[in-house]
Amino acid sequence: MDLSIGEVAQRSGLSVHALRFYEREGLFANPVRRLSNGRRVYHEEDLEWLAICMRLRSSGMSLAMIRGYIDLVRAGTGNERERLELLRRHQDDVAAQIRDLQVTLEVMREKVRVYEEHVARGEADRLWNPSHPDGGRDSVEVIRVCDAASS
Repeated sequence: MDLSIGEVAQRSGLSVHALRFYEREGLFANPVRRLSNGRRVYHEEDLEWLAICMRLRSSGMSLAMIRGYIDLVRAGTGNERERLELLRRHQDDVAAQIRDLQVTLEVMREKVRVYEEHVARGEADRLWNPSHPDGGRDSVEVIRVCDAASS
């Protein structure tokens, strides 16, 4: 089934502008087909690829790396090990991002807990405040957050 750029934008969640950008950057697995009047024609496999491409982008894969992967796919059989290595490298990068985010989440949980305690006790003014003459530092908050970040 042929799809217009507007239909693809609606179904993919990307703007028409973003779809044109992806095409200009060579990020479609297959070249975008055009009718004799110049209108772009997309197919279901284009949507499937866009879904993958959007996940790769949202996970931090660079446009250059996506382009490299597409080039390998377009080249056909014989380079599957290269594709696998590229995907494994990115998988490792994503796993590292997740580990970093877990540490960040723990720091945020501790900060929320400290703030909840101080607010509940009516001692919010003891929390760190750079405009306060003594910094308004509650040493417990600073130590706990530093401990959480280093663990």
